[in-house]
Amino acid sequence: MLIALDMDGTLLNGEGKISERNRAAITAAQAQGHIVAVVTGRARKDALTPLREAGIICPIASLNGAVVSLEDGTVISEAPLEREIVRPALEWVREQSDLYCETYTGDAVYVGLHNRAQWEALASGMADAAPEVKWLVNKQFQQARVMYVDDIRTVWDDPQTVMYKLLIFALDRERLRDAASRFAALRGVTVTSSHPHNIEMNNERATKGEALKQLAAHYGIDVRDTVAFGDSHNDLSMFKVAGYRVAMDNAEPELKAICDMVTSSHEEDGVAAGLERLLAKRV
Repeated sequence: MLIALDMDGTLLNGEGKISERNRAAITAAQAQGHIVAVVTGRARKDALTPLREAGIICPIASLNGAVVSLEDGTVISEAPLEREIVRPALEWVREQSDLYCETYTGDAVYVGLHNRAQWEALASGMADAAPEVKWLVNKQFQQARVMYVDDIRTVWDDPQTVMYKLLIFALDRERLRDAASRFAALRGVTVTSSHPHNIEMNNERATKGEALKQLAAHYGIDVRDTVAFGDSHNDLSMFKVAGYRVAMDNAEPELKAICDMVTSSHEEDGVAAGLERLLAKRV
């Protein structure tokens, strides 16, 4: 069996950690011969941090499936964005002071310094009136270890840069919908979301569902013998492919509507609870 786990909102708790119970359930599944893989919107290096802290070694499909790598880091597939297609839309984003943008490449996550400064000022200014804003902004900074550049256009226009994913974060969801519509109209681009306040853009071939199929094929596992755990819209493609779907209690309604099991939340060891039930059925 191939078990695919989303990270944020699924495997990780609110502190960005893998709980001891989740760790034990994963290692028990591996000991029984099952393949456990992480399928995440994070860059591989950002996914590795909590995995290494928990002592877990597994395949990783990162950046929503744009890069699929094995336990040893060997890349078995990748699907970058086409610069010429997304570049005009990126210029529009750069000119919007209320949109925060991260550019995910093969070696780093880049943010323009002007963008970081704008958002830190916003969070600081609204800390008293709307403390949840400061929490949201800080959480966004926490999930990716970024490199700050004076002018983000130097990254976008570098012919050596390979862009795999773009993430746009906004407090105003109407502005986010505007940005989503601009990117959705581009040829070969798919738009998903891992949080109500963000959108994520990838090559249309880079989805969690495609990554799950590639991993299953690599290990010789029928897709009907795969299990997917998730909570957000970017997990939908994986749920449409997997033979069995487990939605977290904190999952979006769209995932709960098509799942086979609802487990407890990511704050309550939901991955472990789901795995324990599944593995007990197979004994």
